[in-house]
Amino acid sequence: MRRSDYDVTDSIRTTGPAEVGSEVRSIFERLFPSVSPEPIDRAFRDLTNLYEGRDPDHHPCDTEYHDIQHVLDVTLAMARLLDGYERGRNGYAPLTPGHFQVGVVSALFHDIGYLRRKADRTHRYGSEYTLTHVTRGSVFLRAYLNDLGLGEHAVTGSLLVHFTGYERNTDTIRIADPLLRKVGEILGTADIIAQMSDRCYLEKCRDRLYPEFVVGGLARRRMPDGRIEVLFSSGDDLVKKTPGFYVNAVKRLDQQLNGVYAYAEKHFGGQNLYLDEMRKNVEYARTVAAEPDTDMLRRSPPYTLLPSVQPYPADLKLR
Repeated sequence: MRRSDYDVTDSIRTTGPAEVGSEVRSIFERLFPSVSPEPIDRAFRDLTNLYEGRDPDHHPCDTEYHDIQHVLDVTLAMARLLDGYERGRNGYAPLTPGHFQVGVVSALFHDIGYLRRKADRTHRYGSEYTLTHVTRGSVFLRAYLNDLGLGEHAVTGSLLVHFTGYERNTDTIRIADPLLRKVGEILGTADIIAQMSDRCYLEKCRDRLYPEFVVGGLARRRMPDGRIEVLFSSGDDLVKKTPGFYVNAVKRLDQQLNGVYAYAEKHFGGQNLYLDEMRKNVEYARTVAAEPDTDMLRRSPPYTLLPSVQPYPADLKLR
């Protein structure tokens, strides 16, 4: 039985930066044996320090759903898709070490916009940045890629995180380099397939994503006439609407991200484990939606936040 803190192969612990980093490094070294992996190694170290509260300028991660396990899972999927691309690119340009490194770094920091800066006196919770976290992450990446020695791709590379957001159609993301654009499509794909294939995806949606939506302003919206439209009335309601989200996610994967999830088959040797696990989750969500018994979701996701962290107001009304 697959463990809740492990990837789709049940072989790599996705709450462990060192374990995921080791696997990503191995993939990189197989593709580029003569190139130093130090930018990737440093990025994993910096990411860990940021999320665990050891960075002098940032508070530790306080978003339960968009936590370090999520970004590590996405980064692992990113590296695997990049590997699959190179194994079966069918006439596309060969992957370069720089493109691989920029892709991995962008995956690691694609949700860095949820972390609060210590100088911020306006926001108390990272979830308050839900609507702006992608743009904040892009600003961070532009400076960080330069600092990491990847300045050649800093400007356009910082745009890759917009492939993970829904506020912009991918056609509006201006990237002249067709290979870097492909890396962006792979990043957007990794973000979707990693989280939706998580063994505890439905439990996380109910208990962790819904509170983030409430704090971040996505559970309801104000209409032009002043009415308040409730989009998700509870965590259970969010789970029941997951099959609909899955349909839209598949459309995005195929139409806006050009079906690059197929590269996972090249990496795994024929099977797409991410899509297999996604389908299992959505089928179970359909079962849950048809039944009034919410106790059908009993898995316990690993908890990665520091004990001192409060992810949202204690008096937040979640029902």
